[in-house]
Amino acid sequence: MSKNILTRGHSRALTRHHKLAVAGVAALGAAAIGFSAVPSNASTTTTAEAASAPAAKVTYSTVPIEGVEADVTDQLAGSSVKIERIAAKKEAATQAAAEKKAAAAAAKAEAEKARQTEEAASRAAERAEVKKAAPKTYGNSLDGWIRESLAIMKKHGIPGSYEGIHRNIMRESSGNPKAINLWDINAQNGIPSKGLLQVIPPTFDAYHVPGTPKNIYDPVANITAACNYAADKYGTMDNVDSAY
Repeated sequence: MSKNILTRGHSRALTRHHKLAVAGVAALGAAAIGFSAVPSNASTTTTAEAASAPAAKVTYSTVPIEGVEADVTDQLAGSSVKIERIAAKKEAATQAAAEKKAAAAAAKAEAEKARQTEEAASRAAERAEVKKAAPKTYGNSLDGWIRESLAIMKKHGIPGSYEGIHRNIMRESSGNPKAINLWDINAQNGIPSKGLLQVIPPTFDAYHVPGTPKNIYDPVANITAACNYAADKYGTMDNVDSAY
């Protein structure tokens, strides 16, 4: 019984002491907490508050960043313009090269054409010189005599045609340059008609054309003198259809 009484009494004394101690400790703790809660400056927080504060939640915005998107768009647009400019320059360079090549080909063709024209003109001039230097030749026949006579008549302005001359020659001498009439009035008078167009010697001498032989039997000289006489008396040998 005594032991239990002592135990209870000691227990009560300790309980009081504990109460006082707890009260004191509580007071000191409250003061400490209050002191700690007052920040020394505006940005200071207590360790307890920091520890007890919930962790910050990271959020992601779904709103597009307009500035960045616009910048990327501008960069892409700029790149596109650069590519287009490069392509345009390349195309222009290709076209310029093609035009230059075409111009060079045209110039070359023009030069070749000019060269050929010049060579052709030179050859023509050479042929003309040769032709001029070499006199035209005519056949030793009735056709050749008439043609040579016509060429001389042309130089002296004496009219007449191939047909008119040929027609009268065939009637007068049948194309014989040595023909002579020994029976007509002229023959009776001692001046017989001679040659292709049966010209009497006085007429031949009067109408002889320079550049032809002074031989009444020469075919070209006879034709030319006779045509000169016919032009004076009848206008042209073409107007003669009978003895003249």
